[in-house]
Amino acid sequence: MNTIRKTIGLALIGALAIAAAQAQTISLPKRPILLSLNENAYGPAPAVRQAITAQFENLSRYTRNEGDVLIADIAKKEGVSADQVITGEILELLGVYLGIEAGPGSEFIYSVPGYPALVNAAARVGGKIVEIPLDAQLENDLPALEAAITPKTKAVYLVNPHNPSGTVSDKEGFKAFLHRISSKALVIVDEAYLEFTDDFEGRSAINNTRAGDNVIVFRTFAKAYGLAGLSIGYAIAPTPVAKLLKKQGLGSPHDLNRLAVVAADAALKDTVYLKNTAEQIILERKKWDQVLDGLGLKHTTSQSNFIYFDAKIPSEEVISKLKEQGIVVGKVFEPYHTWVRITVGLPTENERVQKALRDLNDHKFFSRP
Repeated sequence: MNTIRKTIGLALIGALAIAAAQAQTISLPKRPILLSLNENAYGPAPAVRQAITAQFENLSRYTRNEGDVLIADIAKKEGVSADQVITGEILELLGVYLGIEAGPGSEFIYSVPGYPALVNAAARVGGKIVEIPLDAQLENDLPALEAAITPKTKAVYLVNPHNPSGTVSDKEGFKAFLHRISSKALVIVDEAYLEFTDDFEGRSAINNTRAGDNVIVFRTFAKAYGLAGLSIGYAIAPTPVAKLLKKQGLGSPHDLNRLAVVAADAALKDTVYLKNTAEQIILERKKWDQVLDGLGLKHTTSQSNFIYFDAKIPSEEVISKLKEQGIVVGKVFEPYHTWVRITVGLPTENERVQKALRDLNDHKFFSRP
């Protein structure tokens, strides 16, 4: 028996040695560069990681006063009452509620191409989607959006900065536009990317909400704060609207993941990390602008954490070529079938993608007949 065990042991050691030698000769593929979903490659602040770790011993407990603390901190940051804060990634739930509340055939206006979660949710319960194309600068077409409002309009949903173009609407013009149309319909402004603009406070629709306009502002911790994996955000609504939504079960902080709540609160408080990370992404975005200009590729004036450019050939071909090199970028957004969206990543990631585009350009990829 001992001889058999010894023989097996030696065979096992030999097999492991061979496997180790083979592993040294096999070059493992590089990790893909993920620049498709506008995530923050820098990740969350160290304080967020610490807050999550500190909660490990409480994972058997439901979220309690942590949720109330988060709401209070959000209210303080936004300069509103805690009653106006609705926590959670609520866009789809909000769309379902508004669609049911307004009834079949109620209209939901939004810009296309765009982020359709809310309007699609409303459509599933009988709402009618009204699509308004972007203007020539790939911005929200404010006059066309306003002209589309009818007595059947339940809500107008806007993303500013817009996705996928990264463009922002004129600051004062947007504020006046929101004031006008909010007297005709509820307005929901998704500001997922606002931290990457030149004027967070001045461009935010929260100014309209504070002034009493019928405007809901949505924010997320998924982008600038680096918490995409925890799926948490919040909305600020006029007090009557917020109370009604909470009465319907939206936004209870005690329904949220405990780790997401403490992580969001820690992220919210670390304003220095947020500022530094946003500034670094903006710096890298400006480098991207220079690269695209050098390649002769038209692009939007993005104020987000991604760039959007016209490759002059079908987007799918560019997406496929980059994927062959381990680079994953955004999908095609019709009708802009020659435009490509790329998230601004880490400097080394950006340089690798930029080199890939230069190589394609050197081979006349973007100027084929």
